Amino acid sequence: MTTVPVLRLEGIRKSFHGNVVLDGIDLDLAEHEVVALIGPSGSGKSTLLKTINLLEPIDDGRILLRDADISDPRVNVDRVRGRFGVVFQHLNLFPHLSVLDNVTLAARKVHGMPRAEAEERGMRLLERIGLGDKAREHPDRLSGGQQQRVAIVRAVATSPEVLLLDEITSALDPMLVGEVLELVRELAAEGATILMATHEMAFARDVAHRVLFLDGGVIVEQGPPEQLFGAPREARTREFLSRFAAG
Repeated sequence: MTTVPVLRLEGIRKSFHGNVVLDGIDLDLAEHEVVALIGPSGSGKSTLLKTINLLEPIDDGRILLRDADISDPRVNVDRVRGRFGVVFQHLNLFPHLSVLDNVTLAARKVHGMPRAEAEERGMRLLERIGLGDKAREHPDRLSGGQQQRVAIVRAVATSPEVLLLDEITSALDPMLVGEVLELVRELAAEGATILMATHEMAFARDVAHRVLFLDGGVIVEQGPPEQLFGAPREARTREFLSRFAAG
């Protein structure tokens, strides 16, 4: 772990129409660390990820990426976003582009990588996840699980400093969840720096170095998975986790 965190959030606050969604979030993310955000719907997980990627402006606080204040309104937003890899629960693949063009678009257009180099790297990634033969297909010819794996490959194709994953399995058929989570598991094992919102508790327990329980826009509790899942300290955490145990 490095001394300076890759990502640091200081007192992040965000409201929508007077409704407080994030209420003073502090978080450090170290290099090669995997942090899972868990919590009920409406707890602020997705909003937090959107503020980090500058899709939502914050009302107060600071967001630091390797000590640079990216929440400063003077920053080059496109350049900052190019340092993140982002996958949302709704795929956002471009339907009019081939799978390979989807994977290589950011590398070519944002990072200025030559097409041949981008496509060579893109093909290696697609072959790695067993979709090399789908490179020239359009996304609608793929299953939901295949599309989501392509979205993840697209996010890592530019070697981002931080990978932000927002409930990436929630829109999938349960039969397809495993193949998507397996890819994330591989990326984590290879040392990717990941901040992920998830409702897959067993996966969070397995893969994350640290788990944060959000509720009402605040971090109620955080700790290693074995502590948070095995012996949660806060009543709100125990109540939330009991719903999954009951299921």
